[in-house]
Amino acid sequence: MIERLFKLAENQTTIRRELLGGLTTFMTMAYIIAVNPRILSEAGMPIEGVLFATCVSAAAATLVMGLWANYPIALAPGMSLNAYFTYSIVLGRGVPWQTALAVVFFSGLLFLLLTLTNVREQIVNGIPDCLKYGTAAGIGLFIAFVGLRNAKIIVANPATFVGLGNFSDAQVQIATFALIVTAILMARKIGGAILIGIAIATIAGILRGLSQWPAHIFSLPHPGGTFLKLDFAGAAKLGLVEFIFVFFFVDLFDNVGTLVGVCEQGGFLRDGKLPRASRALLADATGTIFGALTGTSTVTSYIESAAGVAAGARTGLGNLVIAALFFAAMFCAPLVAAIPGYATAPALILVGALMCESVSKVKWDDFSEAFPAFLTIVATPLTFSVATGLSLGLISYTLVKLGSGKHREISPLIWMLTGLFLLRYAYLAAE
Repeated sequence: MIERLFKLAENQTTIRRELLGGLTTFMTMAYIIAVNPRILSEAGMPIEGVLFATCVSAAAATLVMGLWANYPIALAPGMSLNAYFTYSIVLGRGVPWQTALAVVFFSGLLFLLLTLTNVREQIVNGIPDCLKYGTAAGIGLFIAFVGLRNAKIIVANPATFVGLGNFSDAQVQIATFALIVTAILMARKIGGAILIGIAIATIAGILRGLSQWPAHIFSLPHPGGTFLKLDFAGAAKLGLVEFIFVFFFVDLFDNVGTLVGVCEQGGFLRDGKLPRASRALLADATGTIFGALTGTSTVTSYIESAAGVAAGARTGLGNLVIAALFFAAMFCAPLVAAIPGYATAPALILVGALMCESVSKVKWDDFSEAFPAFLTIVATPLTFSVATGLSLGLISYTLVKLGSGKHREISPLIWMLTGLFLLRYAYLAAE
């Protein structure tokens, strides 16, 4: 039954690899269970309700991706979008969080509509190959930078923006040691190397007193504070249309960028196109709707899925593990929260290195292909946004192709997306 459902042999994988990959992805993104409630609580939302919504929406969306699309890509409430929800809409504009949840719900309906009409699939498959390769490498640098920051190997510097961290810091020492050990294990092709590295760092941190064993392992979920608390009447006001557009726009291209990047790394693309793209895109649409109803911001694909792909996951079977762990996390929140950020940092750094392999596929001898790919690669980590990196790369692709007399290589879809991106930046500049 498992073979028939997930086609393990066809995807050259095994049950063990899928289970290991799913566990690895969950370990690298488990921070969202603790971080998302903390961010949304600043908007006045009950932490217990948000924690429940975070886990159940992540489990539901990840199940849809695994069972319907058969891809090892996990989903959960997006980090940039929860910040926009809290700081821009609720605190910045004074919109009640109940109304903001309804805005998220309406944006999810828009995702669903465009997915069912295959508009989003055409966007995914219409992105030029050079930008797909650039996005994969850009995401690699992005998550490597996040890992270096979480490990405190790279820190803020007032003179140079970033600088080298202090290696007398115990967290830096543990993260660096785990990074080296994991890299050696990966070089030796030891199965579960990334997961072993996370375990080593977590245990070392506990032994050195940087973190503690959780006081409690189990806790009951409390969904009542946010469940079905949406204010649809408030969200229907004309003045909130811009918020719906921002949620839609950011998640659309953040999700597309993540899908393209991770699927390029996993070898899922066929002739530059993603099979079952509409099924994959249906996952974040249903997850966002479900998340809004239960009490959290927009759900999107997670770049940390690349860690699971690097560990061997190739099908949706790994997603069943992730979904089960998210469901269990509703009852084991203290245990999940005990995994510190510096313990998962080495995994992100090494996965970032693996994802940079795609740069070799860019046609560097054709500057009209090379420059857009390069801009996508550097802009993604420097702007801390997959969507921004992809948008700048796409705009440069259109302009360079046009200026070099290769306008026939620009498809109508690329013209349309370029216009939308230019309007987006014009709108942001006018604010």
